[in-house]
Amino acid sequence: MGIFEPFRAIGYITTGVPFAVQRLGTETFVTVSVGKAFQVYNCAKLTLVIVSPQLPHKIRALACYRDFTFVAYATHIAVFKRAHQVALWTRHSAKVNSLFVFGDYVISVDVDGNLFIWGFKGVDGSNVPVGHILLGDKFIPTCMMHPDTYLNKVLIGSQEGGLQLWNVSTKKMLYEFKGWGSSVTSCVSSPALDVVAIGCADGKIHVHNIRYDEEVVTFVHSMRGAVTSLSFSTDGQPLLASGGSSGVISIWNLEKRKLQSVVREAHDSSIISLHFFANEPVLMSSSADNSIKIWVFDTTDGDPRLLRFRSGHSAPPLCIRFYANGRHILSAGQDRAFRLFSVIQDQQSRELSQRHVSKRAKKLRVKEEELKLKPVIAFDCAEIRERDWCNVVTCHMDTAQAYVWRLQNFVIGEHILRPCPENPTPVKACTISACGNFAIIGTASGWIERFNLQSGISRGRYLDVSERGSCAHESEVVGVACDSTNTQMISAGYHGDVKVWDFKGCVLKSRWEVGCSLVKIVYHRLNGLLATVADDFIIRLYDAVALRMVRKFEGHTDRITDLCFSEDGKWLLSSSMDGTLRIWDVILARQIDAVHVDVSITALSLSPNMDVLATTHVDQNGVYLWVNQSMFSGASNIDSYASGKEVVNVKLPSLSSVEGSNVENEDTDKPTVNQSISNKVYTFPAFSQQIPDLVTLSLLPKSQWQGLINLDIIKVRNKPIEPPKKPEKAPFFLPSVPSLSGEILFKPSEPVDGEDIKPDKAESDTRKLDIPATQFLELLQSSSETKNFSAFTEYIKGLSPSNLDLELRMFQIIDEDEDEDEEELVNRPEFISIELLLDYFIHEISCRNNFEFIQAVTRLFLKIHGETIRCNSKLQDKARKLLDTQSAVWQRVDKLFQSARCMVTFLSNSQF
Repeated sequence: MGIFEPFRAIGYITTGVPFAVQRLGTETFVTVSVGKAFQVYNCAKLTLVIVSPQLPHKIRALACYRDFTFVAYATHIAVFKRAHQVALWTRHSAKVNSLFVFGDYVISVDVDGNLFIWGFKGVDGSNVPVGHILLGDKFIPTCMMHPDTYLNKVLIGSQEGGLQLWNVSTKKMLYEFKGWGSSVTSCVSSPALDVVAIGCADGKIHVHNIRYDEEVVTFVHSMRGAVTSLSFSTDGQPLLASGGSSGVISIWNLEKRKLQSVVREAHDSSIISLHFFANEPVLMSSSADNSIKIWVFDTTDGDPRLLRFRSGHSAPPLCIRFYANGRHILSAGQDRAFRLFSVIQDQQSRELSQRHVSKRAKKLRVKEEELKLKPVIAFDCAEIRERDWCNVVTCHMDTAQAYVWRLQNFVIGEHILRPCPENPTPVKACTISACGNFAIIGTASGWIERFNLQSGISRGRYLDVSERGSCAHESEVVGVACDSTNTQMISAGYHGDVKVWDFKGCVLKSRWEVGCSLVKIVYHRLNGLLATVADDFIIRLYDAVALRMVRKFEGHTDRITDLCFSEDGKWLLSSSMDGTLRIWDVILARQIDAVHVDVSITALSLSPNMDVLATTHVDQNGVYLWVNQSMFSGASNIDSYASGKEVVNVKLPSLSSVEGSNVENEDTDKPTVNQSISNKVYTFPAFSQQIPDLVTLSLLPKSQWQGLINLDIIKVRNKPIEPPKKPEKAPFFLPSVPSLSGEILFKPSEPVDGEDIKPDKAESDTRKLDIPATQFLELLQSSSETKNFSAFTEYIKGLSPSNLDLELRMFQIIDEDEDEDEEELVNRPEFISIELLLDYFIHEISCRNNFEFIQAVTRLFLKIHGETIRCNSKLQDKARKLLDTQSAVWQRVDKLFQSARCMVTFLSNSQF
């Protein structure tokens, strides 16, 4: 266990597994694979609906039927009902390659040619298949489909190029098609009976009549690679859509038997799936480039138009940074995309525009990738000037200029920053001043120049006259930074020289040598500390004012990839290619936590509130979020979570923040309740440590605990004005009596043979009010014995104000006899219950849990039993202890409020 616990991953849309589409009512849903989990999107606006729990292995195939999702991973098939696993099928001995829903059955095929038939109607966890077919040694299945009106028959394509028609009911092969000498990659049924479309690896599409084994028409993908997916239109237009391995979607006209339109660069990678919506001119496509796109055919020329899409990075991100107070993350990837991810709502994530790249690529007949900027290697942002002008500057790989972006409009800026136009060299480092007006750029030749972000004009060059060539550094600039007051600028060169400059005058003030080659620097503006990373795997901290080294951190055994200060400057986080993430305490000069992940971290960023850590990893296209559990647990000592010098192995965060199927089945945190008390199941949250000197509220609705205080007023207000009337709609042949609730109450039948079947009054009242007569008392007694009142607290929190009032009044001592001595009174059950309730209130108030609810219950309890407590000395002692506990707790809380009240009073009386 460490300070940061895995939370969830963002930026994953889909992977290279074909999606599964299903229609429920009037809505269409698509289920996609994202590594070891699956996601369900509503196709209306591509909103995320369901995220599944993590599976042990990567998903290989998907299939859906109503609320059921069938997931094949390794040699297993998991059955999910929505996001909860209900069964696991494990009969396959080889990896499952494809799944197909066939009526009330699911057909699964593995790479060895074993076909199993599973019945899923009324899934009960059974692991026994209905049938098994062995396809043969020389037949490696690649795809499968069911021809319409062909009862109990499936058509299976093979890697060898042939196809086989099987009857799954009789388990016999009916016919074998010779094929076309190329591997079958896709097959789909057409709206016309007996006709199917078959895509091959050689780029040909064969529209074939399987009844007569005759070719209808053949289309050829010219220079577009293998056919990876096919789909027929069902809205009346004779169209066939095909996807290729080059990311191109082709639309074929079946009547004219020719190519109608081509969507060039539809995706950046191979097309995995295509699907025409039922009776709609809408086509959905997915690709291995981590995107889903929906196209609509509403143009006059018949070409599809992009309607909506969801996408993420198609290549691993290189650098990330939190933005907008931790609500968003800026991410730059190797796919030449600059993206903004929302931590709160995935639908708000988007790619920043590079100004009409698609239109320019289409006009120039080139790929979009050729017109996009090269991958970002470094960037900086400033939120202070977001509404005024561009507030982000980026450096790109092997590019001699820096670009500015305006995040308010999610678009690239109009200015291009070109340092040293006489001798252009690639830009390597950049930073934005604290005021948001200036950007400082460092190049590979050692040149440093300052630009105005509003106008894009150069405003000064930092030159060291002692250097050769009159540059800032002799070597490449690895980092630049400026302080919070625009007084000084700090730069670092690859050869280990760190220089401090006058920000406005561009004059060198001081310098020092690190002693080895530098890779990266990070500057914290509030405390003035500069962290440097050298090629000796050592992190050094320098005081930029005193010009001396103040800290030295050693521990990494491989190249350090990124550094990050916490907002308060007390922590320094570092990641390395050795797979570790280490947290250093700057004040105590020691390592306080270290975790090891299977995939090395390439970039990291800590949110301003220090509650969420974002990381990127090698060969991973998403951004992973880690939550700071010390921020939410209330632990006063961070050492209770930190591992110190010990390195703890942890897994990467999954897509879902809550593992639904695992959490629901865990009953270890539930208290044991006697089954004779009630059949109702109560669940209680795990105990969390109390924050010192503060109180914890119950999170109940305000009306519930306020209703206890004003219960008498509510009863008077709800008192019926008119006497109850006999219901008019009662059946005429059944005698009925009026009731206060308005429900029809029928008269009991007459006793048979003189037997009295009328229940006693107490039992009748209890049944009518539906209140357990002993549950309140038994829970109270059992909780008092164990000194654990969590079960009792959760029980009374679930009662309505009127029921809780009735429970408390059941212990009221009404028939107290004046001649009854105190010993007899103490032994009465009502007296014992009152004493136990006083102990309960003392315990809960001292623990400061459910504070406002306990206050309301205590007030109601004293109002009912106050006279009994006043007349008994033993109860008086308990009441005094309760008063002392209440006063002590409230004084601590009131003291904390006092400073805030004074400040509010002072400001409210001031005139500005």
